[in-house]
Amino acid sequence: MPVLLAPVLDALDPQAGQWVLDGTFGFGGYSEAILKAGANVLGVDRDPEAAARAAVLQGVYGERLAFVSGCFGELADIAEAAGHAPLDAVVLDIGVSSMQLDEAERGFSFMNDGPLDMRMSQSGATAADVVISYSETELVQIFRELGEEKQARRIAGAILARRGVTPFSRTLDLANVIERVVGRKPQQKIHPATRVFQALRIFVNGELDELVDGLVAAEKCLRPGGRLVVVTFHSLEDRIVKRFFQERSKTRSGGSRYLPEEDIPDPSFEMLVKGGVGPDDEELERNPRARSAKMRAGLRTDAAPHELDARGLGLPRMLAESRSGGLS
Repeated sequence: MPVLLAPVLDALDPQAGQWVLDGTFGFGGYSEAILKAGANVLGVDRDPEAAARAAVLQGVYGERLAFVSGCFGELADIAEAAGHAPLDAVVLDIGVSSMQLDEAERGFSFMNDGPLDMRMSQSGATAADVVISYSETELVQIFRELGEEKQARRIAGAILARRGVTPFSRTLDLANVIERVVGRKPQQKIHPATRVFQALRIFVNGELDELVDGLVAAEKCLRPGGRLVVVTFHSLEDRIVKRFFQERSKTRSGGSRYLPEEDIPDPSFEMLVKGGVGPDDEELERNPRARSAKMRAGLRTDAAPHELDARGLGLPRMLAESRSGGLS
């Protein structure tokens, strides 16, 4: 069930003959709606299971839907290689999909026991690899900066003590250890392991770096008048998207005798919506998973792309410092 579908379509305004890149294809919810509206779709996803869903939709829409297995951080290169650059619009639905959450064997959730995996691409290091082999200092940094977990040090200490006896391999095993350390009040709705699982998923998949790369790539490959629409699900993601649009829609100030006019690039985006758009009561009733969703959108101008200061976007320190000179 695609989240914030109505406001996303309003912001995208898909028209017949246009090419819209859906950078997080997933189960194809946004893509199918865009195709029904008359536009064409270039779908991108690193999850191998998304390709099967794309094949089903291609059976209905034919060449109006193209699909590429890859990361949306590379969307500018993907669009150019597919012959669809510059793009008319880009939509990104950030984070884990319901399709991934609902499959216990993918290891994204502790609602059902499964292997401690969390890999969107189903390749590379797993969450279990991180929990088993990373130092206490490294785990504290991951939990604190990517999960905003206040008890990161206690949890990391408990993980090291337990893994010395028995390695972690299952989601419920890790969740139960965290719950014993943190505790849980009867009225507490959010499971105490939620932030740690979020942090591990973001780290394993490089999600915030991918988000930054995707925003920069979209700015590069959208035509003037093209639209960028981004849906986020937690504060770390939304802060990056918010600051990206704020910085790129900033206009020159007039200055004063006390403060000279600020020397800034011409705005590369105009804001399409003021602030973030969240779900209404009707959508929350229909789809509780939409409760934390927030959409932001911008209209591409004809100005040159800006240079990006990763620190200025609010990237966690461990990620901002890892980017070359703080610049992307």
